This record gives sequence, C-alpha cells and structure tokens, in this order.
Amino acid sequence: MKKQKLIFIFADIIFIIIAVFLAFVLRFEGYIPQAFVFSMLKTAVFAILFSIPIYLFLGLYSFSWPYVGTRELVSLFTANIFSFAFSATWFFLTDNFSGFPRSALVISYLLIILFTGGIRISKRIYLQAFSIRNGGERVFIIGAGDAGEQVLRNISGSSYSPEGFIDDDISKRGSYIHGVKVLGGIEDIPFLSSKYDVKSVIIAVPSAADHIIKKAVQQSRKAGIKNIKILPPLSDIINGQVFLSDIKEFKMEDLLKRRPLVYNQSGTESFISGKTILITGGAGSIGSEIARQVSNSNPSKIIVLDQDETGVFNICKEIKGAVPVIADIQDKDKIEKTFGIFRPEIVFHAAAYKHVPLMESEPEEAVKNNIFGTKIVAEAARGAETFIFISTDKAVNPTSVMGACKRAGEMICQKLNGQGGTKFISVRFGNVLGSRGSVIPVFQEQIRKGGPVEVTTQEMERFFMTIPEAVGLVIQAASIGKGSEVFVLNMGSPIRIIDLAKDIIRLSGLEPDKDIPIVFSGKRTGEKISEETLYSEEILTQNSSILVANNTAVREGMELILEKLKTLSANQDRDGIVKTLSELVPEYKR
Repeated sequence: MKKQKLIFIFADIIFIIIAVFLAFVLRFEGYIPQAFVFSMLKTAVFAILFSIPIYLFLGLYSFSWPYVGTRELVSLFTANIFSFAFSATWFFLTDNFSGFPRSALVISYLLIILFTGGIRISKRIYLQAFSIRNGGERVFIIGAGDAGEQVLRNISGSSYSPEGFIDDDISKRGSYIHGVKVLGGIEDIPFLSSKYDVKSVIIAVPSAADHIIKKAVQQSRKAGIKNIKILPPLSDIINGQVFLSDIKEFKMEDLLKRRPLVYNQSGTESFISGKTILITGGAGSIGSEIARQVSNSNPSKIIVLDQDETGVFNICKEIKGAVPVIADIQDKDKIEKTFGIFRPEIVFHAAAYKHVPLMESEPEEAVKNNIFGTKIVAEAARGAETFIFISTDKAVNPTSVMGACKRAGEMICQKLNGQGGTKFISVRFGNVLGSRGSVIPVFQEQIRKGGPVEVTTQEMERFFMTIPEAVGLVIQAASIGKGSEVFVLNMGSPIRIIDLAKDIIRLSGLEPDKDIPIVFSGKRTGEKISEETLYSEEILTQNSSILVANNTAVREGMELILEKLKTLSANQDRDGIVKTLSELVPEYKR
C-alpha cells in the first residue's frame, strides 16, 4: 500500500473521530452526559469499521484529489451513505437504539462527509489559490465544453492561472466551471485580454471547424497575445482524456485542420522491429522524422546517413543508439562500404535535391544526385529486405527537371525490383509543412520584414500534409508493399496558395493588402499551377490514405539513356540533359 494511501486512511480515521465527537457535542449543546460517552465511542468505532473498507472498495484512495471534481465527490457521498446505512442497521438490529440519540448518528455522518470531502478538495483549492498568488501566467481557455473543463482541471496547480473561459455559445455566458467564469465570446478577446491582463490562450476546441480556430487565433493576435496553445484533434487524445502534455504550441500548420490521415502503427512495428534500418538524407526534414518514428518500433539499429554533419549529429543525439554516417550518395565507394559494414535490412532513401527552380537552373546536379545517387544507393541495397524510395507528386506528368529525375528514380527502383531478393518500392507525396524552405516559414519571414508576401499566381494551389503524417504513411506503405509498386499518398483537397498567404497575414494580427501587400511573381520554369495526382488511375490499398499508381511503365532501353545522361551531366550540357530526360521520361514536358 502506498504511503500516500496510508496517510489518507489515517487522516480519515482522525476526521471520523472528530466528526462523531462534535456531533455529540452539538446534540447535547456542549456537554456530553456520562451515560452517552460509551455510545459516542461505539458510534466512532462502527463508523470507522464500516467507512474505511467502503472507501477502499470504491477506490476513494486511488483518485487524483488535486483534480477532484463532481464525480469524485459523488463517490465519496455514496460511500458515506452506505456506511451510514450499515451503522444504522447495526444499531437497530442490536437494539442499541434504545435511549440512543439518533440525531447524533445523522449529524455524525453529515460532519464525516464534510470533513472527508473537505480534506480532499482543499488540496485543489490550495493549489489554485497558490498559483494565482505566485503570479501564475494568466490564461484564457477558449472553449467551455468537455475539453475546456479537462484543460482547467489539469492546469490547476501548474504555472497557469486561468482567468476565464471564452465561448461563442451565448447560453454559457456568465456560468461557472469549477469556479471559473465564462466571460464572453471569441470576438470579445481583445477587450477581455486588456481588462484581465491576459497574455496567453489555450484553444480547447479539438473537434471545431477550422474557421473557429482561425477566428480564435486572429482575435488573439489582434489583442497582442503571442503565446497561443492548442489541443490536438480528439482522435489524437488518448481515450478522450486531456492531459497537460497534450497542450502544444499553436503552429500555422494547425490551420490546415482536416481529418487526420491514419495509419496502422501496430502493423508497422513488426515490419521494423529487430531490424537494421538505414536512412539516407537522415538529417533532413523527412529523413529525421523517419528516424524518430522507426525508433519507436524497437529496431536493432538505425543508421543515419547524410552530408550535413550538424544535422546528423543532432538527430543522433536525439535518438539514442543511432549511428551517424557522413557520406555523399554520389560517392559509390563510400556507399558500398557502408552497406557492406552494416548490411541494413530496410533502406529509406530520402536524400534528394528538391527545389524546383534551382534544379531548373542546374539540371546536371539534379541528374547526378537524384538519378545517379539514387541508382548507387539502390544497387548497393540489393540483398536487403526492402528499399523505399521517397518520391514526389511532381513525378506525375513532370514539367520540371526535378520531377523528371524523381520519375527516373522510380523507374530505376522498378527495374531493380527482385534483384538480390529485395523489394523496391516508391512512395509519392506532395508538399510537407514544416520542412526547410516550405511555404509557411517563407511567408512568415516576409511578413516579419514588413512584406510584401510573394505568391506566384492567383490560381496556384498545392496539396499539403504534415511531416509526421507523410512519414507514418510511408512506413505503412513500405510494410504492405510486395515490390515494384509506386504508392501515392492521398492528401485530400488542394489549398490555394493565395488563401494560405492571406490567412497567415491575418493570423499575424495584420490585414492583407492593407498592412502587408501581396504581389504576384508569376509562374517559374518547371512549376505547375496545380499538381496532378491521377487518382482515377490509382488502386486503393487496405488503407484509404494509400493508393497504388497504375500507370508506371518502365522505359525500354533505360540503361543506354542513363549512360547518355551521365556523359551529358559530366559535360554540363544542359540542353542535352533536358532533351535526354524527355527520352527517358516521355511524359516530361517543359
């Protein structure tokens, strides 16, 4: 039995004794006749003998009493009612009611409820008062529903001092939740934050539509509130219970709120567990997240390979036991030596040049890295169990050098499939949020400098997903792949870049075209207005978020064209590279 439980039991015994004594004092108006002293002692003994076992049976010593609520107090009341019933029955059956002041028994149990409940709720009251007295960070909780109530319970006694709830439901205005008032609606945040000197908000509406989140953030920014935290979607909250650790910093990515893309993590654990995993581009946004996620599935070893020594150092410091390898994927000798030493069973190939405009201006580098670097790694991986090539939606009817090179990488994997018993798989997905050079941090930096925010065209739109979503689905696709497939991640509906830019400006507390101008730079070479996904030509898998591309034929005579590309790249013949890429990838049109 835990020490804390013993302390509570001892405290309950003391309070029961005090309650019975005071009950008899009150019944006899300050003086207990000698004839009733023994009755008082029997009442105390039986109250203890009946109450403590019932408290234990109902789990009253297992509650987290600093966060006590109505449910816990009802359980305590129920326990004392049972104890009272047993005590009364005992006195009645043993004829001890003869001459016994029955009101003393009733008063005794009323005081027992008061004392045992009071000691439990007093800790919560103390913690709430203590946090306020010590200058806890004043915070509004946006959302006076179940999630908001749980947030309030969990931040009690923390560094936060809840000043009030904010909710657009008029029927809740003026009501109290655990003593904290619903002060007003989202539109009132600027006025209320000034009145109550609040500098932080917690958005506790995990099932709300995205326009409510945007409105809450916009009004908070307008009020000068910079510390904005948010609950994740309900599907991400374990058993529907909200904990302090669930509350995270608001990020612009939370604007893209939609039904989360799901993947079966239990199914991927057996795919990863006990195996040696090698990740190229392991210091990048995608590669490092792959390392994080596979580390949760008990791999035998994780090898993080990248040219970026600082990035490799950081991710290996984060993931205990990860092995750093500094290497260029174009260095065939180093790659083959690395594979010979570690003999990885699963290879995630995430290393690539990805910036479309840069690769348009230097196509020879795209070819050397994204085609021949991929070929070197893939050929070295023969003999492994599975090789996963991280591709892109830009490989669909490519209009850029980068997209064409990625499609060529897919073809190389399909050509190699089965060699050495290895399953070669490609996975395509679109833009990821939070990656280096992604659109949101670019817009934020432009806003910070006072503008303008630069958008290519009014019509430009893109598919987006978060890095954890993309990586989780990549791992699941790899686990269900049988070899040679080109998987496509279903990314939902596209988002217009102009709308995203306006949202980010507003959520920075500013107005588009008034405070921050938006300018159009025009479509650059190799860019598409809308990315293609070819869903009509894809086949569903067991996960609706993962599809298989059905139109991925490998070019005949590919090896000869690749040799030609190698010579052209070495000679930096850019026109020749573009022309030959069109031979290798016939659907490539500039």
